[in-house]
Amino acid sequence: MPPDVTVTNNAGRQRYEAVVDHASVAGFVDYQETSELVVLTHTEVDPAFEGRGVGSALARSALDDIRERRLKALVICPFILGWLGRHPDYRGLLFNAPPSTVSD
Repeated sequence: MPPDVTVTNNAGRQRYEAVVDHASVAGFVDYQETSELVVLTHTEVDPAFEGRGVGSALARSALDDIRERRLKALVICPFILGWLGRHPDYRGLLFNAPPSTVSD
């Protein structure tokens, strides 16, 4: 993650938010959550921050948070689906993914 991007989970708004250089929100991932999974529905990055790694930071942070909470992800957001195509190590988090053969 670029050093100037900070991602936090704004549970009240049901979204992960990325802030660049301690300024305003540069992007977000909307989600819906159940007791078993988090549905990642939409990612948006302010055009002024495109190409600075904000979208990737959001995807990685959201999925890392889901992993840490031992939940599964149901991804319907096209951006995160594309990101997952380039980061296969996160595919085990997906809802209905085959069980991992790697032990923790």
